[in-house]
Amino acid sequence: MSNDIRNKSFSELIKGDTPVLVDFYADWCAPCRMMPPILKELKTRMGDGIHIIKIDTEKNPDVAIRYQVRGIPNLILFRHGHVIWQQAGVMQAPQLEAVIREKLARYEQMAG
Repeated sequence: MSNDIRNKSFSELIKGDTPVLVDFYADWCAPCRMMPPILKELKTRMGDGIHIIKIDTEKNPDVAIRYQVRGIPNLILFRHGHVIWQQAGVMQAPQLEAVIREKLARYEQMAG
């Protein structure tokens, strides 16, 4: 993760120009442990077109409650501060990339 991402608050980051995929997880969650290599592959596939951050629901319950995270792992895609997609469960990188690109294209059409 680059320093410009680390130095921004969560709200600043999700309102930025780059889409942000947030992975809500907990250390005790077995399926959550499957996500890091998937997200690393997704970042390789999408490069600078997306920021990917992880939020521990145990350490940040307020954020999890605000976005109605009930099951983990839970992925939320933000664009300009708006939630444009949310899903609980593990997804493989190719499917994740396809969903993200489709949701972003649809968002841009509606916002455009």
